[in-house]
Amino acid sequence: MLSGLAHAQTAPAQTPPAAAPQTAVAPPAPVQEVRTIRSIRVEGSQRLEPETVLSYTRLRVGDSFTNETVDQAIKDLLASELLADVSIDTTGGDLVIKVRENPVINRVIYEGNKRLKNDKIQKEVKLAPRQIFTRTAVRADVARIIELYRRQGRFAARIEPKMVSLDQNRVDVIFEITEGPKSKVRQINIIGNEVFSDGKLRGEMATKTAGLAHLLSSNTSYDQDRLAYDQQKLRQFYLTEGYADFRVISAVAELTPDKRDFIITYVVEEGPRYKFGPVKVDSAIRDFDDKRLASALSIKEGQWYNAKAVEDTVEQLSETAGAFGYAFADVTPQFERDREKLTMSMNFNIGESNRTYIERIEITGNRQTQDKVIRREFRVAEGDAFNTFLVKRSQDRINSLGYFQDKFEIERAEGSAPDRIVLKANVEERPNGELTLSAGFSSLERFILQASIRQRNFRGMGQTVSASVDYSSYSKSVELGFTEPYLFDTNIALGGTVFRQDYNAFNYIGSDRSTTYSQVATGFQLVAGLPLTEYWTLSGRYTLRQDDVTLDKDSFYTNGVCDPTKAGRYYCEAVGNRITSLVGLSLIYDSLNSRLRPTRGQRLSIGTDFAGLGGDVKYVRARAEGDKYWNVGSGFIFSVSAEGGYIHSLEKSKTAGSDPVRITDRFYLGEPQFRGFDIRGVGPRVQRIGFTGDPLAGTQALITDRDQIIDDALGGKAYYLTKAELEIPLGAGAAEMGLRPSIFVMAGSLFGITRPGKTIEFTQATDSAGKLLFNADGSPTLLPKDNFQKDASGNQLYVFTDPTTGVSTSTPCSVGFGTSPTACTGTSINPIYNIQTAPFYERFLGDSARPRISVGFGVNWNSPFGPLRIDVAKTLVTVDGDDTKLVTFNVGTQF
Repeated sequence: MLSGLAHAQTAPAQTPPAAAPQTAVAPPAPVQEVRTIRSIRVEGSQRLEPETVLSYTRLRVGDSFTNETVDQAIKDLLASELLADVSIDTTGGDLVIKVRENPVINRVIYEGNKRLKNDKIQKEVKLAPRQIFTRTAVRADVARIIELYRRQGRFAARIEPKMVSLDQNRVDVIFEITEGPKSKVRQINIIGNEVFSDGKLRGEMATKTAGLAHLLSSNTSYDQDRLAYDQQKLRQFYLTEGYADFRVISAVAELTPDKRDFIITYVVEEGPRYKFGPVKVDSAIRDFDDKRLASALSIKEGQWYNAKAVEDTVEQLSETAGAFGYAFADVTPQFERDREKLTMSMNFNIGESNRTYIERIEITGNRQTQDKVIRREFRVAEGDAFNTFLVKRSQDRINSLGYFQDKFEIERAEGSAPDRIVLKANVEERPNGELTLSAGFSSLERFILQASIRQRNFRGMGQTVSASVDYSSYSKSVELGFTEPYLFDTNIALGGTVFRQDYNAFNYIGSDRSTTYSQVATGFQLVAGLPLTEYWTLSGRYTLRQDDVTLDKDSFYTNGVCDPTKAGRYYCEAVGNRITSLVGLSLIYDSLNSRLRPTRGQRLSIGTDFAGLGGDVKYVRARAEGDKYWNVGSGFIFSVSAEGGYIHSLEKSKTAGSDPVRITDRFYLGEPQFRGFDIRGVGPRVQRIGFTGDPLAGTQALITDRDQIIDDALGGKAYYLTKAELEIPLGAGAAEMGLRPSIFVMAGSLFGITRPGKTIEFTQATDSAGKLLFNADGSPTLLPKDNFQKDASGNQLYVFTDPTTGVSTSTPCSVGFGTSPTACTGTSINPIYNIQTAPFYERFLGDSARPRISVGFGVNWNSPFGPLRIDVAKTLVTVDGDDTKLVTFNVGTQF
C-alpha cells in the first residue's frame, strides 16, 4: 500500500513548489517466508530428554514457523539456563535443534577466606554441588560474597571465580578470595559548625576514626547504617543544647582510591539557640491538678531548650499517671516556637483515660522455674489497680533473682475491656547450675585450686544449694550451704552453712613469706531474714565456731613455751583453743535494681553481733555499710560506698599492755578491700628492727632495709572505708570482650587498740660515768639480753662438755655432771647455760584514725582464663608503718 500510495501521488505530471521539503519514504519490509514444521529432532542432549528441551519452546510439528519464531525459540532455550549453546537448522521444514548442555557442579571451593568461614558464605550463595552451572549464577554469587565482606567493612575484597572442567560434563567452581584489610574511617570532616568544635561533635558519634585512641573500638570501620545513626546522634545532641532548628544538610562517605579508607564529610546548619517559654500541663484526667503538675516538672521557663528533658518529662508524667492507675494515659507535648524571641513554649496534654486494673498476669517461658517463684516477686496482684511504680519494682526484683535473661522487662497489653490491662512476664531461663573446677594465681594466695558446685534455683523453687573446696599455699576451706528464700511459702528466708577453714597468717622477711600463726576454724552458721517493708529487711544469725590458734613450736617456742622474743607477745597471747557462740542482728535497706550488677539504687546495712552466749569469747561488735549507684548516662555508672565497724571486749585484759580483744577477732584492712595497700597493710602494727655492728665498739646501727624488718599487723578495734568509683563504658568491641574499666578514689583507716607493752627489755649501754648511750640514728645502744636456761624443776642449767668426745650437753650441776643437783659427779667447772637474745628495737606504728587516701584505675575482664581484676592505685596519704602496693590482680581459669 505504501508503494501504491507513492505511485498515485507521483502520477500527475506536476512539479511541487521549490520550497516544499523532500520527504524520504521507508523501503518496504521484506516479506518473511512462512513454512510448516514437518519434524523436530534434538541433538547433543545428554542428561536432558528431548521432550524436556522441546518443552521450553513453542515449536510443534504441523505448526507454521518463520525466522523470528526460530530466533525466539533459541532465546527461550538459553533463558532456561540449562544449556550453554543452542542452534536450530531449518532445512526443508525439518528442524534440528543442536544443544550443548551446561555442566553440572561437582564442588564449590572457597580459597583465601580467613575472616569469613565457609559456612557463613554457603548460607548466602546459590551455587551448590549437583546444580547446573551458569555464568549468570556465578556473577550473582560473586556479588553476594562481596556484599558479605562489605558488611564487615572490607570494601577492598576481590573475588575471582574460576572453573575447572571434569569428565562427564562436570566442573569444579573455585572462588579465589582476596579479603583485603578492613576499610577504616580515616577522617571525619564537619562543615558549618561554629558553636561546637569538630572534636566535640565527633565524640557524640558512634563512628570513630582509626588510631591508637580507638584501638579497641569496633566502630572504626565504615557502616552505612551507622552513618545514618550518627546523623541522628548529631541532631539529638544539638536538640539537647537548645538548637531546635539544627539539621544535617548532607553526609557523604568517599572511599579512597586504594579502597582502604573512608573520608566522611558532614555539612550542618546549627541555627539559633532557644530557651523554654512558658511550661504548662493540660490534663483531661480530673484527679490531676494542672498547676501542681506543672510546678513539679524539672523543666522551667528560661532554661535552655532540651529535647531530652522534654522526653523525660513525658515519661515522668506517664509514670505519675501510671502510679495513680492510669496505665494508658496519653501524654502529648505541644511545641510553640517563637523565632523572634527564640523561645519554645511547652504544653503537655494528658488525654482522658480510664483508671486501669490488672486483669491477669501471664508468665511464659519458664520450663524449670515454678510459677510461684516468679509470682511472689510481683508487687501487684491480679485485680489490683495498675501502678507503674510497683510494676517497675516487680521487674527489678525478678531481675535480681539472676535466673533469667539480662534486661528482663514486664510487657503490658490491653485487656478484655478499656479499663483492663494484662501484664506479661516472658522469661528466658539461663543455666543456674554451676560446676566449677578452677586453678589460678593470686597476688594474695599465690597458687589456688578451687572446686565448687552450686544450684541457685534448686528444683525450680528458688532454693540455693552449694558446696565448695578451696586450697592454696596458705589457706584451705570446705563449706556446705543451703538457703530457702520462702520458708513454708511464707516471706521468711532461712539458710545455713557448715564450714571448716584453715588459715595461715604471715609476714614477709625480705621476699620470703613467713607463716606466723595458724588458725583452724570449724563451725556452722544459721541466717534468717524477715522483710519488714518492701525495702527494709530484718536479718538474724547465730554462729557457733571453734578456733584453734597455734604457732610453730620449732620456730616460736623455747623450752616448750611460746617465746615472745620470737613470736611477739600478741601472737603468744592468741595461742589456744576457744569456742565462740555468737548471735547477730542486722537491719537492711535495699532498693538496688539488681543484686548482681547494680546500676541504680542504694543499699544500707546496720548490724551488731554479741559473742558470749556460752563459749570462751565475749565481745560486742557493730558494723554498718552502704552503697549507692547512679546511672549518669551514656553507659557511665557512678557509685559511692562506705563501711565501718567497732568491736568492744566484755573481758578485761589479763596482763598489762595487752588488749582484751584478741588478735583473731579484730578488724583488718588492706588488699583487696583497700586498693593501693598490701594485705593487712593499713593500721596498727609492731615492727621489730635488728641492729648491725658492735654496741661496745660504738658501731651499732639500726637495719634500714624494710625487707629485713619483721612487720606484724595487729588489726584494730575500729575502722572505716569509703570509695567513689566511676565505671567507664567502652566500644562494642571491648564490651564483647567483657572489659569494664573504672576510676576510683578511696579513703579509710584502721585504729583503736591498746598500745602493746614491749616484748622484752634490753639493757641500755652506758659510758664509764654511767650515762646512757645512743646510736648515731638516735636509737638507744642496746646490749644482748641474758636468757639463763632452767630445767622443768626450776634448777639453773649449766653446759657440761665431755673431755673424751667433746660433746656438750646441759646439766643442773655447776661442777661435774648429773641429772639433778644432788647427783653430780666429777670435778669440771661448768659455765652457765645462757642463750643471749640479740638486741632489737621494737616500735608501735599505724594506730591513727587519720584517713589514708588512694586513687587509681582498674579493669574487670572476663578473660579466656576466667574473671580477671587488675588495679593500679597510687597512695596520696599514708601513715608511718603502712604497706603500699601499686598493682594488684586476681585471676583464675576454668577447665
